[in-house]
Amino acid sequence: QVQLVESGGGLVQVGGSLRLSCAASGRTVENYVMAWFRQAPGKEREFVCAINWNGRYTEYADSVKGRFTISRDNAQNSVYLQMNSLKPEDTAVYYCATDQTYSSVTYKHVWASDYDYWGQGTQVTVSS
Repeated sequence: QVQLVESGGGLVQVGGSLRLSCAASGRTVENYVMAWFRQAPGKEREFVCAINWNGRYTEYADSVKGRFTISRDNAQNSVYLQMNSLKPEDTAVYYCATDQTYSSVTYKHVWASDYDYWGQGTQVTVSS
């Protein structure tokens, strides 16, 4: 079992920045893909970004490219999401997830169904 706990969400103005953290416990996640998803009210959960096991390959949704950066610290069993130039449409609950099967990001990792464990989420609200 893997437990994931997100933190760092909050209320921020348009153009501001936030850094989300996700701490894993129970089992190591250092050998596996980690990702961030988000879900806005009334919408389906959507892929934000993913990172491979050693942090050398990342994938981003078009909507966040150039503004968001995913990173990981395997010594801390953690993954991070730096969000800059935030927009009102970034408002959502943000979830981290891990796929305990793959170490490299593939095309499948944009689908929430490909992940084994999820955190409880952290709310990000961008006010205009």
